[in-house]
Amino acid sequence: MSSIKKGIEKCMKDLTSSGGTLTAHFAFPENFIGFEGHFPGNKILPGVCQIQCALTMLEKWKNREILLKEIILAKFFSTVVPSEEIACICKGIEETLGDFILKASISNGGKKISEIKLRVGFI
Repeated sequence: MSSIKKGIEKCMKDLTSSGGTLTAHFAFPENFIGFEGHFPGNKILPGVCQIQCALTMLEKWKNREILLKEIILAKFFSTVVPSEEIACICKGIEETLGDFILKASISNGGKKISEIKLRVGFI
């Protein structure tokens, strides 16, 4: 997973934070490791890579390693193909036991790609 995580980080640009909302853009080249085998002849970005986009954003912003504890929700509405730019918007709610609920929405030009809700902790 670390090579996918590093690849996703390299594809991230324009990470910004405003009013508790994180925003970044991603574009995955044809040779991105996440496309290998998913699917031969018809490359699409796996859902796990979309989840990792949100985690990578939070780690980069907090400058701390994140532990994924639970995927509460992962809905996928549309595919992402090589070189297609996507925007990821993350919002979070702090919880009492030190866990953090991260809500992410991924889109492209107003087209909804996915909605994700994760329970994470800081390492």
